[in-house]
This record gives sequence, structure tokens and C-alpha cells, in this order.
Amino acid sequence: MPTTPFDPPALAAGTLRVIPLGGLGEVGRNMTVFEYDGKLLVVDCGVLFPEEHQPGVDLILPDFEPIKHRLDDIVGVVLTHGHEDHIGAVPYLLKLKGDIPLIGSGLTLALIEAKLKEHRIRPYTLTVTEGQHEKVGPFDLEFIAVNHSIPDALAVAIRTPAGLVLATGDFKMDQLPLDGRITDLRAFARLGEEGVDLFLVDSTNADVPGFTPTERGIGPVLDQVIARAPRRVVVASFSSHVHRVQQVLDAAHANGRRVALLGRSMVRNMGIAADLGYLNVPDGVLIDYKKARDLPDDKIVYMSTGSQGEPMAVLSRMANLDHAIEPGEGDTIILASSQIPGNENAIYRVIDGLTKLGATVVHKGNAKVHVSGHAAAGELLYCYNILKPKNVLPVHGEYRHLMANAKLARETGIPEKNTILGENGTVVDLRAGVAEVVGQVDIGFVYVDGSSVGEITDADLKDRRILGEEGFISVIVVVDSATGSVISGPEIHARGFAEADKVFDSVKPKIAAALAEAAKSGVRDNHALSQVVRRTIGRWVNQSLRRRPMIVPMVIEA
Repeated sequence: MPTTPFDPPALAAGTLRVIPLGGLGEVGRNMTVFEYDGKLLVVDCGVLFPEEHQPGVDLILPDFEPIKHRLDDIVGVVLTHGHEDHIGAVPYLLKLKGDIPLIGSGLTLALIEAKLKEHRIRPYTLTVTEGQHEKVGPFDLEFIAVNHSIPDALAVAIRTPAGLVLATGDFKMDQLPLDGRITDLRAFARLGEEGVDLFLVDSTNADVPGFTPTERGIGPVLDQVIARAPRRVVVASFSSHVHRVQQVLDAAHANGRRVALLGRSMVRNMGIAADLGYLNVPDGVLIDYKKARDLPDDKIVYMSTGSQGEPMAVLSRMANLDHAIEPGEGDTIILASSQIPGNENAIYRVIDGLTKLGATVVHKGNAKVHVSGHAAAGELLYCYNILKPKNVLPVHGEYRHLMANAKLARETGIPEKNTILGENGTVVDLRAGVAEVVGQVDIGFVYVDGSSVGEITDADLKDRRILGEEGFISVIVVVDSATGSVISGPEIHARGFAEADKVFDSVKPKIAAALAEAAKSGVRDNHALSQVVRRTIGRWVNQSLRRRPMIVPMVIEA
């Protein structure tokens, strides 16, 4: 797997270049750029959600740097489905150039249009459906129905004179989907007969043996849990998981309960899904959240966001008693979603908090209240045997997922040299059925922190971690500008320390002595004197208190 950046050669005529800008080695910020004949096609443009070691970060975007100077060359952005890890970064791309066309299914475009409205962007869109062909610049696109945990998901076949590429997006092969829309294996077989030169395939569940269970198995379990619940029921899921919300509506209706949607994104997305006919709402089931509080506890189900332990989402606020709904004895909380890697600690903190309040928490670990939206190893093997691709580039997953997917490909007879284990920024050229790595672009993390985009650096996050874990010390010293001797101080204040400030009394003479020694050597520069202070107190704190805090020295001349 390449790690050292190296420049690819100029793109030769008749060659298709493929560069994943996100989604390899991580679960999120999926984005791949295809280049042919001077034009660019983007497939997906999603976000990655921050982990605990990225404090204060709201979202992480793909690194647009490799294409920033070529925005005029982008002929379209194909969005395979409406999950945040595939569409969430679109507003940030369109802020760079607002007229880039967006191509996707009806529900996918409706979800992104609602998001763009909040950013005051009116996009150019092209609605497509399975079986449809579109010529976009030099790219001949064919859209294929795939089954996922959100309706209207599409795979895309990309034809150029360089060869045929199939990108699955996120998919699984549920044979009894709730909406009756299965992954179109007949289309896959037809493409296999035509000859797939490069297969970009979802890897999220590649290390899970067998087959992903069918969504239909979830409904009866939700029905039983809700039927047994003595008081209120709160179900947490992704705000775009239409199938899961449908099952909750049906189970609530069957048990004589009404449903209130909680969370701005949940209300917005389900309103869109209902308007477009993807969500079938039984008569009289939905109720406004404010009116729901007047119902008896055994007559209400709250459908909320926050299944990943996000601090500001509804469920976390409930666990922290920071929400109008305060869980207690007899309440039932259902976490009806998977755990995104990296979120485990946050999720279990929420579970513990809710349990401590007396609620019964039902989750994937103790009941069948969720199934994955991604193909497991058995399904991927079927795809490889149907398609017989010449080359494979596993995408959408952490490194272990990509490795497991590559292993499956090799087991079905695809040569190891034709199985490309890439990372974000790996440059792959396809020509005449041959795919090879020709470069590695340096790809970074682009952090969204409040209203700032890309301004927060890894060094800033390191500072935040130090502040959170090790504390903060400020040191103020006034020195004589002529002699360098200490006139006042050092005055030391600490934050995030259990010890009182007087613990630093013993280091003050050491700081004064170090400054005197520096002055004797002719040091007068404020910055140099500040570094003397920093080193002296830093060494003392490390040896005496076993801490490595952030130290901010201030040397003032008088």
C-alpha cells in the first residue's frame, strides 16, 4: 500500500485516471474522481464524523486540493445515495463552484437539495433512475438499482474508450427488501458479459462471513419490544434510515401508539421521504412533538437521532438530562443502528447514562434491532463470480475491510497484481484492461469547526488534546530591559491541575536563575527569554508532577 507521495505522469490519451479522495482507510467522506480527456467526473462527496481524538471538530471533508484548480473541468457529481458519508460534503464543494451539476435518484437529490437550501445554494440537478443511460462529457453513465439501508440507491457503470468501470456505492443483496427493490444482479451479469475492467466495490462488511440478514427480520423484533414496553419508547437511528423509520411507524401503529419525530434532520428527511412516497405513514400515527407530551406514556414512541453517541444529538442530551424528555424507570430506549467504527466509546457512554437513569436499553448487542446495509463476504463473492472483473479497487472501508475484500477477490481467481489496495490519493490509471498505480497524491484532513473550514490543523487538535488531558500553565515575568534581571514575578497560574498554584513556589527561583543566566550570556530577545521560561518550568513539571501541559510564557520588558 503506497504511503509516500509521488507525482503521477501526465495523463496519456485514451487512459482513464481514478483518484479516491476519501473513503479508503476510513468509514466516511467517500469521494472518487474520474478523469478522461481533460474532464472530471466525481462519484459521491461525503463527510467523515470526528472521533474522540479530534475535539471540537464538527465534520471532516474530503481534501478538494487536487481538483481545486480544475473546478471548470468537472462535468458532474454522481451521488449514489443519500447518506451523509456520501452527500454531506456537497455544500462545501458547491461553495467553490455553484453550478457543478448533481446527478442522482429522486430521493437522493431531494435530501441534498434540502441540505443545500440551508447553505443558500440552488444546485443544477439531473434526476436519474435505474436502467437509465446518460452521456456526461466523455463519460457514458448507466445507473443500476442496488439495495441499501436507504431507498433509491444506485450503482454507476462508467464507460469510456479506456474501459468499463463499475462503482457499487454502498450496497447489499437483501432478497426480501421492504420496498421490493433488490440489487439488480441481472444488470451485473450483463456488465460481466460485456467485461468490467475495473470494479470499485463497497468493503464495509467484507470481513463479516456469510450474508447480511434481511431487513424484514427487524420488524417483528421492534413490534415485540414496543408491545412489552410499559412506558415511553425512544428509538434512535440515522436520520436518513427510511426503512427503519417505516418499521417503527408500523410497529407503533400495530400497538396503538403514536410517533413523534425528534431532531431537525429526522423531521426534514422523513418529511421528504413521505412526500415522495418512500415512507408510508399510517393515518393518524405521526404527532407533533409538543402535543405528544400530553399523551399517556404507554401511547407514544419517539423516533430520534443520536444513535452514534453524538454529543449534541437528541439521545445524548436525554442521557445527560439536557432534553425535555428525561428517561426514567419503565422507559425503553432502542438503538436501531450499527456502530460506526470509532464511535463505540461514545455509544456505550450514552447506553450507560440511560441505564443509570433506569431506562431499559435495547441495542444490536442484545436484540436483533438492526441489520447492516452493506454486503457481507458471501454476497461479495457472488458479485465477483458474476462480474469476473479484470481489476478490483476495494473502497469504502477501513484498511482491514479493504484487505478482506481484496482477499475475497483473489479467492475467486482475480490475480493479486490486479487487486489494488489503495489509500486516499492513490492514482490509478486504466487503459486497455490494465489498471496500475501511477502516483500518490498527498491527501489531508479538512476539518469543519463551527463556521471555519480547513483552518483547523492537526497541530491545533494536538493543542486541544493537551489542554484537555494535561492542563494549562501561564507564566508572567517582568524583566529589566537593560540588565535582563527579574523585576517582578514569575507569576504562575495553572488550569486543569488538581494542585493549587502554590505548588509552583519551588520552581520560581529556578526560573529567575535561568533568566539571570541567560541575561549574563547576553540574551535580550523576548522570544528567546520566553523559551528559557518554557523549558525550565516544563522540565520541572514533567519531573515533579509527571505532566506535559501547555505552557504559555510571557516575558515583559520594563
